[in-house]
Amino acid sequence: QVQLVESGGGLVQAGGSLRLSCAASGSIFSINTMGWYRQAPGKQREFVAALGSNGRVNYADSVKGRFTISRDNTKKTVYLQMNSLKPEDTAVYYCNGLIDLSNYWGQGTQVTVSS
Repeated sequence: QVQLVESGGGLVQAGGSLRLSCAASGSIFSINTMGWYRQAPGKQREFVAALGSNGRVNYADSVKGRFTISRDNTKKTVYLQMNSLKPEDTAVYYCNGLIDLSNYWGQGTQVTVSS
């Protein structure tokens, strides 16, 4: 059973920073792409960032230059460093992983940015 567990969410003022972590556990042979999505109240879940096993990185236009995704393969963990946060970044952030050809989601962590 593969699990993704996020941590690091919280309340921060606009302009501040947060770092999210997502650790994969369970019987894992290989991890391909890991990434982050978010869902704000009343909105659909949207893509934020992804990092492939080949090092290829993709970001949503709304976070480019402010967010940085990275991963530690030895710890099976992906990180999302979020700087210059804006109130519109407020959402539940979900970790996503393509692991052993199956797609997995974390339970989500709340990020709230106050103005």
